Amino acid sequence: MATAGPIDLRARFSPDEAALTADAAGPSQSRRRRILTFAAFAIAVLVLWEAVKWLGGVPWRFENVLGTGLAIDHNPPFRWALANDLNLPHWFSILGALAAPVQRNAELSLGQFLAGAAFYTWREAAIGFLVGALLGLVLATIFVHSRLLERAFVPYVVASQTIPIVALAPMIVYAFGPNVTSVVIIATYLTFFPVTIAMIRGLRAPDPRALELMRSYAAGRWAIYQKVRLPASLPYLFTALKIAATASIVGAIIGEGPGGIPDGLGRAIINFNQQYISGPEKLWAAILVSSLLGISFFVVIRVAELVVLRGRPGAAEG
Repeated sequence: MATAGPIDLRARFSPDEAALTADAAGPSQSRRRRILTFAAFAIAVLVLWEAVKWLGGVPWRFENVLGTGLAIDHNPPFRWALANDLNLPHWFSILGALAAPVQRNAELSLGQFLAGAAFYTWREAAIGFLVGALLGLVLATIFVHSRLLERAFVPYVVASQTIPIVALAPMIVYAFGPNVTSVVIIATYLTFFPVTIAMIRGLRAPDPRALELMRSYAAGRWAIYQKVRLPASLPYLFTALKIAATASIVGAIIGEGPGGIPDGLGRAIINFNQQYISGPEKLWAAILVSSLLGISFFVVIRVAELVVLRGRPGAAEG
C-alpha cells in the first residue's frame, strides 16, 4: 500500500502563488525598491503639477530668489481654467498654508489643527476597524462551518455593499443620532465586508491532508480552527485588513459630515470647502492630511503583518 508523501503546509499558507516563488533572500532590497518607486511617483506628480501651472496657469512672480534680491516673472503661454490658482494652487502654497494660522489672528496653525482633527478621526476609524474586523472574522468562521448559513446569508453580505455609503450615512445618523457611535458604525460597515470575504477563503486554505490528519487524531472543530485553519488564513486576513484600514478612514470622514462631529477631518473638509474661494489651499491641505492618514494606517497594518508573518515564504513581498 502506497504511503502519502510529507505534508507541505507552507504551500497553502499564502494566497499569492507568485509570492511563494519570489526571492526570499532580499526582502529588504524589495522594500527599498518599493519606497524608491513610491518616492519617484510622488516627485513625478509634483513635477507634472507645476508643469501644468507653468504652461497654463496665471502669471508668476518670485521675489528675492534664493536670497539674491532677484525677481523672476513668468507669463504662461496658455490660459487653462483648470490651472488657475483657485482650481489648482501651487503645491508649495499648500505646504506653506500648513504653517499659517488656521484662522486670522489664531495661535493654532493649520497643520496643528489638521493634525488634531486627523487623530480624532483616526480614533473613530480605529474603533470601527476593530469592530468590523472582529465581526468579519466571526461571520467568516460561521459560514465556513455551516454551508447552509453561507448559502443563505453571504449574498446579503455582498448586497450590503451595493448601497452607496453617502446615501447610507445619513440614515445611520438618523437612526443612532448625530454622535460618534454613528461614525463608528459607518466605519464598521466598510470594514467588515473585505474581512468576511477574505477569511471565508482563508479559513478554507489549509491542505486537506492537514485537516484529515487532525481529524484522525480526533481533534475537534475548535482545535482544528485554532491550530490549522486560523494560522493558514493569516495572509488572507492581513490582505483584507490593509484594505479595511483605508476604508475605515473613508467611512469615518464621510460619517463625520451628517454625524455633526465638529472635531474630525470630515467637518474640516466641509468647512474649508465652504471657504474655498477665500482659501483654496486649506481644502487641499485637508485632503493631503486625509490621504496621509489613510497611508499611515495602511503602513501600521503592513508592519504588523511583517511581524506576525515573519519567516513565512512571501511575507515580505505582500
